[in-house]
Amino acid sequence: MSNTIPQTVSNTIAGQKTFGPIPYGRQHITGEDLEAVNETLLSDYLTQGPKIAEFENAFAAYIGCTYAVAVANGTAALHLCALALDVQPGQKIITPPITFAASSNCIKYCGGEVVFADIDPTTYLLDINKVRALLEASPKGTYQGIVPVDFAGRAVDLEAFRKLANEYGLWLIEDSCHAPGGYFTDSKGVQQHCGNGNFAELAIFSFHPVKHIACGEGGMITTNDEKLYKKLLQLRTHGITKEPGTFTNDISFAAGQPADGDVYPGWYMEMQTLGYNYRITDFQAALGTSQLKRADAGLVRRRAIAAQYEKAFAGKEYIKGHSGSVEGHAYHLYIIEVPHRLGLYNYLRQQKIYAQVHYIPTHLMPYYKQFGWKEGDMPQSENYYKHCLSLPMYPTLTNEEQAYVIDCIHTFYAGK
Repeated sequence: MSNTIPQTVSNTIAGQKTFGPIPYGRQHITGEDLEAVNETLLSDYLTQGPKIAEFENAFAAYIGCTYAVAVANGTAALHLCALALDVQPGQKIITPPITFAASSNCIKYCGGEVVFADIDPTTYLLDINKVRALLEASPKGTYQGIVPVDFAGRAVDLEAFRKLANEYGLWLIEDSCHAPGGYFTDSKGVQQHCGNGNFAELAIFSFHPVKHIACGEGGMITTNDEKLYKKLLQLRTHGITKEPGTFTNDISFAAGQPADGDVYPGWYMEMQTLGYNYRITDFQAALGTSQLKRADAGLVRRRAIAAQYEKAFAGKEYIKGHSGSVEGHAYHLYIIEVPHRLGLYNYLRQQKIYAQVHYIPTHLMPYYKQFGWKEGDMPQSENYYKHCLSLPMYPTLTNEEQAYVIDCIHTFYAGK
Protein backbone atom coordinates (compact mmCIF):
# COMPACT_ATOMS: atom_id res chain seq x y z
CA MET A 1 0.00 0.00 0.00
CA SER A 2 1.31 3.43 -0.88
CA ASN A 3 2.27 5.68 2.01
CA THR A 4 1.00 8.69 0.05
CA ILE A 5 -2.63 8.10 1.02
CA PRO A 6 -3.71 11.29 2.81
CA GLN A 7 -4.83 11.39 6.41
CA THR A 8 -8.43 10.36 6.96
CA VAL A 9 -10.90 13.23 6.86
CA SER A 10 -14.63 13.25 7.38
CA ASN A 11 -17.29 15.52 6.00
CA THR A 12 -21.01 15.81 6.38
CA ILE A 13 -22.91 15.56 3.10
CA ALA A 14 -26.68 15.91 3.15
CA GLY A 15 -26.70 14.97 6.82
CA GLN A 16 -24.66 11.80 6.32
CA LYS A 17 -21.05 11.66 7.46
CA THR A 18 -18.58 10.31 4.92
CA PHE A 19 -14.92 9.50 5.42
CA GLY A 20 -11.77 10.05 3.48
CA PRO A 21 -9.42 7.15 2.69
CA ILE A 22 -9.22 4.51 5.44
CA PRO A 23 -6.26 2.19 4.70
CA TYR A 24 -5.66 -1.21 6.27
CA GLY A 25 -2.60 0.18 8.06
CA ARG A 26 -0.98 3.55 8.62
CA GLN A 27 2.03 5.06 10.34
CA HIS A 28 1.59 7.57 13.16
CA ILE A 29 4.20 10.34 13.26
CA THR A 30 4.11 12.76 16.20
CA GLY A 31 5.87 15.99 17.06
CA GLU A 32 8.19 14.04 19.34
CA ASP A 33 9.14 11.81 16.39
CA LEU A 34 9.93 14.85 14.26
CA GLU A 35 12.04 16.37 17.02
CA ALA A 36 14.03 13.15 17.43
CA VAL A 37 14.72 12.91 13.70
CA ASN A 38 15.52 16.61 13.34
CA GLU A 39 17.96 16.48 16.25
CA THR A 40 19.77 13.56 14.62
CA LEU A 41 19.85 15.20 11.19
CA LEU A 42 21.58 18.19 12.76
CA SER A 43 24.06 16.03 14.68
CA ASP A 44 27.49 14.80 13.59
CA TYR A 45 26.22 11.35 12.64
CA LEU A 46 23.66 10.46 9.99
CA THR A 47 24.79 6.84 9.95
CA GLN A 48 27.08 4.55 11.98
CA GLY A 49 26.57 6.80 14.99
CA PRO A 50 25.27 6.50 18.57
CA LYS A 51 21.57 6.35 17.69
CA ILE A 52 21.98 2.81 16.36
CA ALA A 53 23.07 1.32 19.69
CA GLU A 54 20.49 3.45 21.51
CA PHE A 55 17.71 1.94 19.41
CA GLU A 56 19.12 -1.58 19.72
CA ASN A 57 19.38 -1.37 23.50
CA ALA A 58 15.88 0.08 23.88
CA PHE A 59 14.38 -2.57 21.61
CA ALA A 60 16.18 -5.43 23.38
CA ALA A 61 14.81 -4.17 26.70
CA TYR A 62 11.30 -3.93 25.25
CA ILE A 63 11.36 -7.45 23.80
CA GLY A 64 13.20 -8.99 26.74
CA CYS A 65 16.22 -10.39 24.90
CA THR A 66 19.95 -9.96 25.45
CA TYR A 67 21.06 -8.66 22.06
CA ALA A 68 19.51 -6.70 19.19
CA VAL A 69 21.01 -5.82 15.80
CA ALA A 70 19.37 -3.03 13.79
CA VAL A 71 19.40 -3.48 10.01
CA ALA A 72 18.07 -1.92 6.81
CA ASN A 73 14.76 -3.81 6.67
CA GLY A 74 13.02 -7.02 7.66
CA THR A 75 14.19 -8.85 4.55
CA ALA A 76 17.81 -7.97 5.31
CA ALA A 77 17.22 -9.28 8.83
CA LEU A 78 16.02 -12.62 7.48
CA HIS A 79 18.93 -12.88 5.06
CA LEU A 80 21.45 -12.19 7.81
CA CYS A 81 19.81 -14.81 10.03
CA ALA A 82 20.15 -17.42 7.30
CA LEU A 83 23.80 -16.45 6.81
CA ALA A 84 24.55 -16.49 10.53
CA LEU A 85 23.05 -19.99 10.81
CA ASP A 86 25.19 -21.06 7.85
CA VAL A 87 22.40 -22.15 5.52
CA GLN A 88 24.09 -24.05 2.69
CA PRO A 89 23.04 -24.96 -0.87
CA GLY A 90 20.64 -27.87 -0.87
CA GLN A 91 19.76 -27.72 2.83
CA LYS A 92 16.02 -28.06 3.49
CA ILE A 93 14.19 -25.49 5.59
CA ILE A 94 10.49 -25.56 6.50
CA THR A 95 8.32 -22.42 6.20
CA PRO A 96 4.57 -21.69 5.98
CA PRO A 97 3.02 -20.48 2.70
CA ILE A 98 0.95 -17.74 4.36
CA THR A 99 3.56 -15.07 4.97
CA PHE A 100 5.40 -12.41 3.01
CA ALA A 101 7.71 -14.01 0.44
CA ALA A 102 10.86 -12.88 2.28
CA SER A 103 10.29 -15.54 4.96
CA SER A 104 11.12 -18.13 2.29
CA ASN A 105 13.34 -16.07 0.02
CA CYS A 106 16.01 -15.67 2.70
CA ILE A 107 16.65 -19.41 2.43
CA LYS A 108 16.90 -19.26 -1.36
CA TYR A 109 19.39 -16.37 -1.14
CA CYS A 110 21.77 -18.87 0.48
CA GLY A 111 20.99 -21.66 -1.97
CA GLY A 112 18.80 -23.59 0.45
CA GLU A 113 15.66 -25.51 -0.46
CA VAL A 114 12.32 -24.24 0.87
CA VAL A 115 9.84 -26.90 1.94
CA PHE A 116 6.38 -25.57 2.71
CA ALA A 117 4.13 -26.92 5.46
CA ASP A 118 0.47 -25.97 5.69
CA ILE A 119 -1.22 -23.69 8.23
CA ASP A 120 -3.70 -24.39 10.99
CA PRO A 121 -7.01 -23.07 9.61
CA THR A 122 -8.03 -21.63 12.98
CA THR A 123 -4.87 -19.77 13.98
CA TYR A 124 -3.50 -19.14 10.45
CA LEU A 125 -0.09 -20.15 11.83
CA LEU A 126 2.30 -22.90 10.74
CA ASP A 127 0.70 -26.20 11.77
CA ILE A 128 3.14 -28.04 14.02
CA ASN A 129 1.46 -31.35 13.22
CA LYS A 130 2.13 -30.85 9.51
CA VAL A 131 5.75 -30.02 10.33
CA ARG A 132 6.08 -33.14 12.47
CA ALA A 133 4.64 -35.25 9.65
CA LEU A 134 7.29 -33.90 7.28
CA LEU A 135 10.07 -34.65 9.75
CA GLU A 136 8.82 -38.14 10.54
CA ALA A 137 8.57 -38.99 6.85
CA SER A 138 12.31 -38.47 6.27
CA PRO A 139 15.53 -39.62 7.95
CA LYS A 140 16.92 -37.33 10.64
CA GLY A 141 19.27 -34.81 9.09
CA THR A 142 17.05 -34.23 6.05
CA TYR A 143 15.95 -30.85 7.41
CA GLN A 144 18.08 -28.18 9.06
CA GLY A 145 15.66 -25.54 10.33
CA ILE A 146 12.16 -24.08 10.63
CA VAL A 147 10.96 -20.50 10.10
CA PRO A 148 7.71 -20.12 12.10
CA VAL A 149 5.87 -16.84 11.49
CA ASP A 150 3.89 -14.84 14.07
CA PHE A 151 1.42 -14.10 11.32
CA ALA A 152 -0.89 -11.09 11.73
CA GLY A 153 0.54 -10.62 15.24
CA ARG A 154 -0.51 -13.95 16.74
CA ALA A 155 2.37 -15.58 18.59
CA VAL A 156 3.50 -19.05 17.59
CA ASP A 157 3.82 -21.53 20.47
CA LEU A 158 7.60 -21.61 20.24
CA GLU A 159 7.92 -23.81 23.30
CA ALA A 160 6.28 -26.60 21.33
CA PHE A 161 8.34 -25.85 18.22
CA ARG A 162 11.56 -25.79 20.28
CA LYS A 163 10.79 -29.23 21.65
CA LEU A 164 10.15 -30.56 18.15
CA ALA A 165 13.26 -28.84 16.76
CA ASN A 166 15.41 -30.36 19.50
CA GLU A 167 14.15 -33.85 18.60
CA TYR A 168 15.49 -33.40 15.07
CA GLY A 169 18.49 -31.13 15.66
CA LEU A 170 16.95 -28.10 13.94
CA TRP A 171 17.36 -24.36 14.44
CA LEU A 172 14.50 -21.85 14.58
CA ILE A 173 14.19 -18.37 13.07
CA GLU A 174 11.11 -16.65 14.48
CA ASP A 175 9.64 -14.20 11.95
CA SER A 176 8.08 -11.66 14.30
CA CYS A 177 7.63 -8.84 11.81
CA HIS A 178 3.93 -8.63 12.73
CA ALA A 179 4.28 -9.13 16.45
CA PRO A 180 6.41 -6.77 18.58
CA GLY A 181 4.80 -6.87 22.01
CA GLY A 182 2.95 -10.09 21.25
CA TYR A 183 3.30 -13.16 23.43
CA PHE A 184 2.15 -16.70 24.14
CA THR A 185 1.81 -18.32 27.55
CA ASP A 186 4.11 -21.31 28.06
CA SER A 187 3.46 -24.57 29.92
CA LYS A 188 4.53 -22.95 33.21
CA GLY A 189 2.11 -20.05 32.83
CA VAL A 190 4.84 -17.57 31.86
CA GLN A 191 4.22 -15.00 29.14
CA GLN A 192 6.87 -15.48 26.44
CA HIS A 193 7.19 -12.38 24.29
CA CYS A 194 7.83 -12.72 20.59
CA GLY A 195 11.53 -12.47 19.83
CA ASN A 196 12.76 -12.83 23.41
CA GLY A 197 15.26 -15.51 22.40
CA ASN A 198 14.14 -18.11 24.92
CA PHE A 199 13.19 -20.65 22.25
CA ALA A 200 14.39 -19.50 18.81
CA GLU A 201 18.05 -18.96 18.01
CA LEU A 202 17.14 -15.78 16.16
CA ALA A 203 14.06 -13.59 15.63
CA ILE A 204 13.40 -10.72 13.28
CA PHE A 205 11.21 -7.62 13.16
CA SER A 206 10.24 -5.06 10.52
CA PHE A 207 9.79 -1.30 10.82
CA HIS A 208 7.90 -0.72 7.58
CA PRO A 209 5.37 2.16 7.91
CA VAL A 210 2.34 -0.11 8.31
CA LYS A 211 3.99 -2.06 11.15
CA HIS A 212 3.76 -1.25 14.88
CA ILE A 213 6.99 0.76 14.82
CA ALA A 214 7.66 2.84 11.71
CA CYS A 215 11.15 3.85 10.58
CA GLY A 216 10.29 4.27 6.88
CA GLU A 217 12.31 1.12 6.35
CA GLY A 218 14.19 -0.84 8.97
CA GLY A 219 14.51 -4.15 10.73
CA MET A 220 15.87 -5.77 13.87
CA ILE A 221 17.34 -9.15 14.75
CA THR A 222 17.11 -10.35 18.35
CA THR A 223 18.97 -13.18 20.06
CA ASN A 224 20.38 -14.38 23.35
CA ASP A 225 23.36 -16.05 21.65
CA GLU A 226 26.54 -13.96 21.93
CA LYS A 227 28.33 -15.86 19.16
CA LEU A 228 25.49 -15.29 16.70
CA TYR A 229 25.25 -11.65 17.79
CA LYS A 230 28.90 -10.97 16.99
CA LYS A 231 28.58 -12.78 13.67
CA LEU A 232 25.55 -10.66 12.76
CA LEU A 233 27.38 -7.42 13.54
CA GLN A 234 30.14 -8.39 11.15
CA LEU A 235 27.82 -9.61 8.39
CA ARG A 236 25.76 -6.40 8.62
CA THR A 237 28.78 -4.24 7.71
CA HIS A 238 30.55 -5.84 4.73
CA GLY A 239 32.09 -8.59 6.88
CA ILE A 240 34.31 -5.96 8.48
CA THR A 241 35.42 -5.89 12.10
CA LYS A 242 37.12 -3.10 14.05
CA GLU A 243 37.62 -5.18 17.20
CA PRO A 244 41.38 -5.58 17.86
CA GLY A 245 40.85 -8.86 19.69
CA THR A 246 39.58 -10.45 16.48
CA PHE A 247 42.30 -9.22 14.08
CA THR A 248 44.36 -11.84 12.26
CA ASN A 249 46.97 -9.65 10.56
CA ASP A 250 49.86 -8.59 12.78
CA ILE A 251 50.37 -5.11 14.16
CA SER A 252 53.36 -4.31 11.94
CA PHE A 253 51.29 -4.96 8.83
CA ALA A 254 48.44 -2.89 10.24
CA ALA A 255 50.76 0.02 11.04
CA GLY A 256 52.64 -0.18 7.75
CA GLN A 257 55.97 -0.25 9.59
CA PRO A 258 57.69 -2.24 12.31
CA ALA A 259 55.60 -1.66 15.42
CA ASP A 260 56.48 -1.54 19.07
CA GLY A 261 53.88 -2.63 21.56
CA ASP A 262 50.57 -4.40 21.06
CA VAL A 263 48.20 -1.60 20.04
CA TYR A 264 46.76 -1.55 16.55
CA PRO A 265 46.50 1.87 14.85
CA GLY A 266 43.15 3.59 15.22
CA TRP A 267 42.31 3.42 11.50
CA TYR A 268 42.78 -0.32 11.18
CA MET A 269 39.96 -2.74 10.36
CA GLU A 270 39.69 -6.11 8.67
CA MET A 271 37.23 -7.67 6.24
CA GLN A 272 37.22 -11.24 7.47
CA THR A 273 34.18 -12.64 5.68
CA LEU A 274 31.90 -11.70 2.82
CA GLY A 275 29.21 -9.47 4.30
CA TYR A 276 26.69 -6.87 3.16
CA ASN A 277 25.83 -3.24 3.69
CA TYR A 278 22.64 -3.87 5.63
CA ARG A 279 22.97 -0.95 8.02
CA ILE A 280 20.15 1.31 9.18
CA THR A 281 20.74 5.07 9.42
CA ASP A 282 20.89 7.07 12.64
CA PHE A 283 17.86 9.18 11.78
CA GLN A 284 15.81 6.04 11.12
CA ALA A 285 17.01 4.62 14.43
CA ALA A 286 16.09 7.87 16.19
CA LEU A 287 12.59 7.61 14.75
CA GLY A 288 12.36 3.98 15.87
CA THR A 289 13.45 4.83 19.42
CA SER A 290 10.85 7.58 19.60
CA GLN A 291 8.13 5.31 18.22
CA LEU A 292 9.06 2.56 20.67
CA LYS A 293 8.00 4.81 23.55
CA ARG A 294 4.40 4.54 22.31
CA ALA A 295 4.49 0.83 21.48
CA ASP A 296 2.53 -0.33 24.53
CA ALA A 297 -0.16 2.31 24.06
CA GLY A 298 -0.45 1.26 20.43
CA LEU A 299 -0.95 -2.37 21.45
CA VAL A 300 -3.72 -1.41 23.85
CA ARG A 301 -5.52 0.43 21.08
CA ARG A 302 -5.03 -2.40 18.54
CA ARG A 303 -6.50 -4.90 20.99
CA ALA A 304 -9.47 -2.62 21.64
CA ILE A 305 -10.12 -2.38 17.88
CA ALA A 306 -9.91 -6.18 17.61
CA ALA A 307 -12.40 -6.63 20.44
CA GLN A 308 -14.83 -4.31 18.68
CA TYR A 309 -14.49 -6.21 15.41
CA GLU A 310 -15.06 -9.50 17.20
CA LYS A 311 -18.20 -8.15 18.87
CA ALA A 312 -19.54 -6.73 15.60
CA PHE A 313 -19.07 -9.98 13.66
CA ALA A 314 -20.31 -12.41 16.33
CA GLY A 315 -23.00 -14.68 14.91
CA LYS A 316 -22.80 -13.28 11.38
CA GLU A 317 -23.30 -16.11 8.90
CA TYR A 318 -21.03 -14.52 6.32
CA ILE A 319 -18.04 -14.61 8.68
CA LYS A 320 -16.41 -17.98 8.07
CA GLY A 321 -13.40 -17.20 10.25
CA HIS A 322 -11.65 -14.20 11.78
CA SER A 323 -8.79 -13.16 14.03
CA GLY A 324 -10.99 -12.77 17.11
CA SER A 325 -9.79 -11.70 20.55
CA VAL A 326 -6.75 -13.78 21.46
CA GLU A 327 -4.56 -13.26 24.51
CA GLY A 328 -1.14 -11.97 23.52
CA HIS A 329 -2.12 -11.17 19.93
CA ALA A 330 -0.32 -8.04 18.70
CA TYR A 331 -2.83 -7.36 15.87
CA HIS A 332 -0.75 -6.08 13.04
CA LEU A 333 -3.72 -7.35 11.03
CA TYR A 334 -7.34 -8.18 11.74
CA ILE A 335 -8.45 -10.80 9.23
CA ILE A 336 -11.91 -11.98 8.27
CA GLU A 337 -12.73 -14.93 6.00
CA VAL A 338 -15.81 -14.27 3.91
CA PRO A 339 -17.68 -15.43 0.80
CA HIS A 340 -17.80 -13.01 -2.15
CA ARG A 341 -14.41 -11.64 -1.06
CA LEU A 342 -13.68 -9.88 -4.35
CA GLY A 343 -17.09 -8.21 -4.32
CA LEU A 344 -16.61 -6.99 -0.75
CA TYR A 345 -13.09 -5.77 -1.53
CA ASN A 346 -14.33 -3.72 -4.50
CA TYR A 347 -17.35 -2.41 -2.57
CA LEU A 348 -15.16 -1.24 0.32
CA ARG A 349 -12.82 0.54 -2.10
CA GLN A 350 -15.82 2.39 -3.50
CA GLN A 351 -16.44 3.56 0.07
CA LYS A 352 -12.76 4.61 0.32
CA ILE A 353 -11.94 1.73 2.66
CA TYR A 354 -8.72 0.14 1.49
CA ALA A 355 -8.78 -3.40 2.88
CA GLN A 356 -6.02 -5.74 1.74
CA VAL A 357 -5.27 -9.43 1.23
CA HIS A 358 -2.49 -11.08 3.27
CA TYR A 359 -1.14 -13.18 1.63
CA ILE A 360 -1.08 -14.90 -1.70
CA PRO A 361 0.32 -18.36 -0.81
CA THR A 362 4.04 -18.23 -1.43
CA HIS A 363 4.21 -21.74 -2.86
CA LEU A 364 1.96 -20.63 -5.74
CA MET A 365 4.07 -17.64 -6.70
CA PRO A 366 5.51 -18.29 -10.18
CA TYR A 367 9.06 -18.35 -8.80
CA TYR A 368 8.25 -21.23 -6.43
CA LYS A 369 6.01 -23.09 -8.87
CA GLN A 370 9.08 -23.71 -11.01
CA PHE A 371 10.33 -26.00 -8.23
CA GLY A 372 7.24 -28.20 -8.54
CA TRP A 373 4.83 -26.60 -6.08
CA LYS A 374 1.26 -26.59 -7.37
CA GLU A 375 -2.35 -25.95 -6.41
CA GLY A 376 -3.61 -28.58 -4.02
CA ASP A 377 -0.30 -28.96 -2.18
CA MET A 378 -1.36 -26.71 0.72
CA PRO A 379 -5.17 -27.00 0.94
CA GLN A 380 -5.64 -25.01 4.14
CA SER A 381 -3.49 -22.12 2.92
CA GLU A 382 -5.18 -22.14 -0.47
CA ASN A 383 -8.66 -22.14 1.03
CA TYR A 384 -7.68 -19.34 3.38
CA TYR A 385 -6.42 -17.26 0.47
CA LYS A 386 -9.76 -17.55 -1.34
CA HIS A 387 -11.63 -15.90 1.53
CA CYS A 388 -9.25 -13.71 3.59
CA LEU A 389 -9.42 -9.94 3.89
CA SER A 390 -7.46 -7.66 6.23
CA LEU A 391 -9.52 -4.84 7.73
CA PRO A 392 -8.26 -1.43 8.86
CA MET A 393 -6.13 -1.89 11.99
CA TYR A 394 -3.91 0.89 13.35
CA PRO A 395 -3.87 2.88 16.61
CA THR A 396 -5.16 6.15 15.13
CA LEU A 397 -8.23 4.47 13.62
CA THR A 398 -11.11 6.21 15.39
CA ASN A 399 -14.17 4.49 16.84
CA GLU A 400 -16.26 6.38 14.30
CA GLU A 401 -14.15 5.19 11.39
CA GLN A 402 -14.22 1.60 12.60
CA ALA A 403 -17.99 1.75 12.99
CA TYR A 404 -18.20 2.98 9.40
CA VAL A 405 -16.06 0.06 8.20
CA ILE A 406 -18.25 -2.43 10.06
CA ASP A 407 -21.45 -0.83 8.80
CA CYS A 408 -20.22 -0.99 5.20
CA ILE A 409 -19.47 -4.71 5.57
CA HIS A 410 -22.90 -5.38 7.06
CA THR A 411 -24.52 -3.37 4.27
CA PHE A 412 -22.71 -5.33 1.56
CA TYR A 413 -23.86 -8.71 2.89
CA ALA A 414 -27.39 -7.48 3.58
CA GLY A 415 -27.77 -7.29 -0.20
CA LYS A 416 -26.60 -10.87 -0.76
